[in-house]
Amino acid sequence: MPTEVLMPALSPTMEEGTLAKWLVNEGDRVESGDLLAEIETDKATMEFEAVDEGIVGKLLVAEGTEGVKVNTPIAVLLEEGESADDIANAPAAPSTPAPADPASQPAAQPAAAPATPAPAAPQASDGKRIFASPLARRIAADKGLDLAQIKGSGPHGRIVKADVLAATAQPAPTAAATAAAATPAAPAPAPTGPATDTVKAMYADREYEEIALDGMRKTIAARLTEAKQTIPHFYLRRDILLDELLDFRARLNAQLADRGVKLSVNDFIIKACALALQQVPAANAVWAGDRILQLKPSDVAVAVAIEGGLFTPVLRDADSRSLTSLSVEMKDLAARARARKLAPQDYTGGAMAISNLGMFGIDNFDAVINPPHGSILAVGAGTKKPVVDDKGNLAVATVMSVTLSVDHRVIDGALGAELLAAIKSNLENPLAMLA
Repeated sequence: MPTEVLMPALSPTMEEGTLAKWLVNEGDRVESGDLLAEIETDKATMEFEAVDEGIVGKLLVAEGTEGVKVNTPIAVLLEEGESADDIANAPAAPSTPAPADPASQPAAQPAAAPATPAPAAPQASDGKRIFASPLARRIAADKGLDLAQIKGSGPHGRIVKADVLAATAQPAPTAAATAAAATPAAPAPAPTGPATDTVKAMYADREYEEIALDGMRKTIAARLTEAKQTIPHFYLRRDILLDELLDFRARLNAQLADRGVKLSVNDFIIKACALALQQVPAANAVWAGDRILQLKPSDVAVAVAIEGGLFTPVLRDADSRSLTSLSVEMKDLAARARARKLAPQDYTGGAMAISNLGMFGIDNFDAVINPPHGSILAVGAGTKKPVVDDKGNLAVATVMSVTLSVDHRVIDGALGAELLAAIKSNLENPLAMLA
């Protein structure tokens, strides 16, 4: 039976993409894992791998096509003995089964059910057809596995070879577990402001250039609108004395010069936040719709500005890693972000984020939380200011203003204050961070 290849969701926020380049031609044989195409997502250009084996019967979407919706058929694979004539008679792929990760894939639009299921396709006990690749069906038959008990990870929940092989090493899911995995209903779209024509009419007598939104800018607009409309932000501010950290950093960099390592203030901030999440574990949490997930490791995201938008790559287990390790990885992530070469796992996850505009001379600002994070630290510039020391004497110190934006659903005021106090203590006592 011909198999439709669907436009994949290659990032958690992807709803549509551009089919930049085909890496196969009609008539080519492909195996599971072979590269099929290059696809521009809302974040980067990524290679798309085949999940089924077969012969490329037809390429349905031309190279360079923009705005291809996720789960739209883009090609058709044929089995041995099939020809292009079989494509017109193939039933449509289903669109309603729950995806493997409801949080990372957009909800599919309802589509017409197939008129005539293929005779060889297995059926569940309720009579519904089970969609599985030909190779997956053969392996399941050889191993005596019931496909109705296997959850598919392919497009539209299609069962592929990897799913069947994985099922041989673990018990089949119960009916209750299957029901619990059902996709939650998507929330109603929120108002987005005046219509395009309304705004354009307001400036009809003024000269302007109209700039189309690319995938990244559309995603930023949607996610930050969602964040400000749905997350109850509150803000906590502290001034941090940096002189001891700057002296300590200078000594370390002198010792690390032969290794080609130069630590930035931002590296210390990452480490300070990661340790603070361990010191205040209740704040190491994210919002998960109807519950809170309290994380064990300290995974910290850092905003990286690029042309036309930004990324928030995540440094995992940052609390247990050296400053040198964090510095090297942060430079690598930032370089790949600017080249739009990050993979989804590079910018997915984290409990809190850091947004540092100090290098642009910004004294202080309020950052918008990136859901599902519980908080984000906005970092301003370190500047010389008059301060009163512990003995009541007037002195000059390097002061950095920070603002912690907090999701009140996850972190209450006192808990947020405790987290910010831990961050401040870590940065003002940098040697203790290495203990």
